[in-house]
Amino acid sequence: MARKKVLILGGGVAGMSAAHELIERGYDVEVYEKNPIYPGGKARSVDVEGTENPQTKQSLPGEHGFRFFPGFYKHVTDTMRRIPFREAGKTTTCYDNLTPTHRIMLARYGEAPLITLANFPRTWAEVKILKQFIHDFTHCGLTPEELSFFKTRVLELMTSCRDRRKDQYEKVGWWEYMEGGMFSTLYQHLLVGGMVRTLVAAQAKTASTKTGGNVFLQLLFNMMTPGINTDRVLNGPTNERWLHPWYEYLISKGVKYHLAHETLSFEMDKYAIKCANVQTPDGTILNLTADYYLLATPVEVAAKITERSKGLWEADDTLAYLPDLAVNVSWMNGIQYYLNQDVVVSQGHVIYSDSEWAVTSISQEQFWNGYDLSKSYNGKVKGILSVDVSDWLTTTFQGKLAKDCTREEIKTYVWEQMKRSLNTGGQTILSDDMIEFYYIDSDIHDVPPSETPQDLVAKGEQNEPDRYFNLEPLLVNTVHSWTLRPEVHTSVPNLFLAADYVRTNTDLATMEGANEAARRAVNCIIDASGSSASYCRIWDYKEPWALTAFKWYDAYRYRRGLPHAGRTPWYIWLASVPFIIGYGIQWLLTAIWSVIFFNPKNK
Repeated sequence: MARKKVLILGGGVAGMSAAHELIERGYDVEVYEKNPIYPGGKARSVDVEGTENPQTKQSLPGEHGFRFFPGFYKHVTDTMRRIPFREAGKTTTCYDNLTPTHRIMLARYGEAPLITLANFPRTWAEVKILKQFIHDFTHCGLTPEELSFFKTRVLELMTSCRDRRKDQYEKVGWWEYMEGGMFSTLYQHLLVGGMVRTLVAAQAKTASTKTGGNVFLQLLFNMMTPGINTDRVLNGPTNERWLHPWYEYLISKGVKYHLAHETLSFEMDKYAIKCANVQTPDGTILNLTADYYLLATPVEVAAKITERSKGLWEADDTLAYLPDLAVNVSWMNGIQYYLNQDVVVSQGHVIYSDSEWAVTSISQEQFWNGYDLSKSYNGKVKGILSVDVSDWLTTTFQGKLAKDCTREEIKTYVWEQMKRSLNTGGQTILSDDMIEFYYIDSDIHDVPPSETPQDLVAKGEQNEPDRYFNLEPLLVNTVHSWTLRPEVHTSVPNLFLAADYVRTNTDLATMEGANEAARRAVNCIIDASGSSASYCRIWDYKEPWALTAFKWYDAYRYRRGLPHAGRTPWYIWLASVPFIIGYGIQWLLTAIWSVIFFNPKNK
């Protein structure tokens, strides 16, 4: 039987994940990616232009935004375990390049930061850090009413059944669920806006409670569980520690990977795809044929491709919703500050709770395995402060939105928001003379001369000129957006979708969501082709089974149209006793095991 050929259009994490699963199952695989240099899509790092050291030929590493691998990620980390990584004559895997962070800092304007653990405490010193955080948090200015209300809402999320989350909470914004308008600015910054906008590039007033709540609970459960590394990062630049080894592995297995090839449209033969039209670097249009086509581009790109494909929307009318879904994108782009000192602001991520532009950062050098920055640029760089800016479009700083600032203003204003948050109590953590160079994500482009803002205003197509456009925005899970999102399979028998906008358990525009989508699409191709290959494994979010009786009771109420119960009946508590005791024993044994085997003093 001839090997089936699969054409993958888009070479980001979703496209590479699909290629990985397909090539290992005996398919012929070709990938066509628009980027002329780098595989990996938004996950890639880049060699920053103009920073190559003449002697070493090494450039400073820049990123779309820093990489973050929470402990609840299963799909993408499973793939990383199957990517060989060779260094200094030793072969491990890319998964071994993940390293845990240790702290999470909540920085505030003019106030001392709140510092907590990224993981369950493993030493007595970490227990004291957690105890201090609880004290500082409860005395930071939040009222007892605000703390009590937030706790009640979190407990409601924990004990809500899946159907209530999927149906009811999908239609409720995080701001509405947390009653952001009823409480103080501090409550809004620390407990409502801070969590959503810094994690998923969303605005609290529009983000779905289902998505934001699920992610919040997963992080919380990870932090409460011994032995889990809640927050992990790569131990070097993304390309070197993950994407380049992955690309080389795929090529070695037989994947044909074409960079600088842009997918334009499909041609239909009745109700099936006849060919894909792909443009080469020299402008030639290729009419590519295969047994199956897997569209793995971002949603805004997929919307244009399907719209240009005559007859495709008629063959599957759910694809006609992609332009409506593509509106739900936002900017979440990075800026790196290359410093002449290795400034370790925190042993992990910093959330600048009061920052107008929803800033988060990480001091990267401390986690990078012997990476020598002094070999790049002018030889003076010793550290990198890598920053994500999540709000470019809605909130002003110094009277300006981030998208309307010059690059120099972006650099200056982001730095100023961090200084206001860190240089408190007479301390100077950041100073202007530390900056040797900076890099703003190259996906943010100047508006091209053919479409100048002035021309658009003259034509009446927009009221205010934009300085930039963003080549790769991020999908945001807004209220009701689930209904617009397609499944990985379509009504076109040889077309499948794999990207972070399709329906997945992950339900979040992340590397994890993209990888899960790719696995689901590959499973559909296995099924459609009649292959005997094994299906890709799919995980769902894991939650403590001690909550089983409470969720059962909420499901009982939900099926009868009742709201979540404010108080749980005594018989549900009684029924929960065996679950709680069993879970407690498991938790205690895991805690002992964690202290013995993960305690830093024992290493």
